[in-house]
Amino acid sequence: MASFSILHFLLISLFCSFLLVSSKSLSHPPKPNLLVLPVQQDPSTGLHWTNIHKRTPITHVPVLIDLNGKHVWVNCEQHYSSSTYLAPFCHSTQCSRANAHTCQNNTCVLISSNPITQQTAAGKLAQDVLGIYATSGSKPGPLVTVPQFLFSCAPSFLAQRGLPNNVQGVAGLGHSPISLPNQLFSNFGLQHQFSLCLSRNPKSNGAILFGDTPNNYNKNPKIFKHLVYTPLTVTQQGEYRTQLTSIRINAKTVIPVSGSILSNYPEGGVLISTAIPYTTLHQTLFQALIQTVSAQIPKQAKVNPVAPFGLCYDTTKTIVPLVVEFVLDKPDVAWTTYVENLWVEQPNEVLCLGFVNGGLKPKAVISIGSHQLEENVLVFDLVKSRLGFNNFLRVSEKKGVNCSDLFDFTNAP
Repeated sequence: MASFSILHFLLISLFCSFLLVSSKSLSHPPKPNLLVLPVQQDPSTGLHWTNIHKRTPITHVPVLIDLNGKHVWVNCEQHYSSSTYLAPFCHSTQCSRANAHTCQNNTCVLISSNPITQQTAAGKLAQDVLGIYATSGSKPGPLVTVPQFLFSCAPSFLAQRGLPNNVQGVAGLGHSPISLPNQLFSNFGLQHQFSLCLSRNPKSNGAILFGDTPNNYNKNPKIFKHLVYTPLTVTQQGEYRTQLTSIRINAKTVIPVSGSILSNYPEGGVLISTAIPYTTLHQTLFQALIQTVSAQIPKQAKVNPVAPFGLCYDTTKTIVPLVVEFVLDKPDVAWTTYVENLWVEQPNEVLCLGFVNGGLKPKAVISIGSHQLEENVLVFDLVKSRLGFNNFLRVSEKKGVNCSDLFDFTNAP
């Protein structure tokens, strides 16, 4: 009888232990190592946008990707409905985290910016559920959530100009306390690193990956093993910049960047931006580049420039072999533009050099825009303060690989 009681006690103990372990595993699922966000190009603006999953019930909210934006902001004045929405009170922990110290109607004021029009507006700090795909390979996995994601409810007029049609706000990826990457890093315990691969095809998805992509992306991992690295500077405004020494054309002609120009940009001469469609150059460099390239085009092939570009030619009369490199911290580390990333197609078989005159006081000596970022893998390694890139994915991999090949979002909800 005693042995039966002992056996009965052991069975009950084992059953209770099983229930406890099962309960823990159900209530605390393993944290993902990698998160992925599908991104598409808007053909009318050349900019890139994504659908973020927000609210309860989960709703798709289209927002512009702003690499240097400080936070996520959306228009809450129209059709915003969510059972989990909350506006944190003044002087709350959430307001402190967002550096929102101004109050209005007992809620915190957060200044949001439209990166296209440069217009700013006061909105209110808000909190709601955000969902994003976990992944480890070529397909998005389950949707995981940030229950208390902080963002700004901005006035509707801020989204009415400059943004692609139907876009309701901006997803800021800059290095600031409540930017999209930093909230994902802290909520899921991810390594402070994110990767960007923008597709040129408006009908296909590129991707932004959050976490240690080089060591966790398993479909074609060698893409992330052959990157060129350069030091990455994060400015006080949370922008991403690198150094610049010169511009090299066809591996021969060198356009130096004067110290007097660079002295005005102590945090780095090159700004990486998804808020402009084409790369912008300081006027001195732009004029020198146009002059150098123009000398390689026969006079009879030149046509009147199509705004906003400074040089165009008729491809039926000549073909111009051209490679333009922005030499970064040392001679063998350069951002290379050629083929589709260098030229912009126009009607009647005309090509225009895809650079824009930024004037004498631009935001950076060179601001690399979306057209030149497309079909490149970029890794923003905030742990080691470095930027990794591969100079045009399709050519570097020699297998016709595009950013749209990295992930299959076909059946993603």
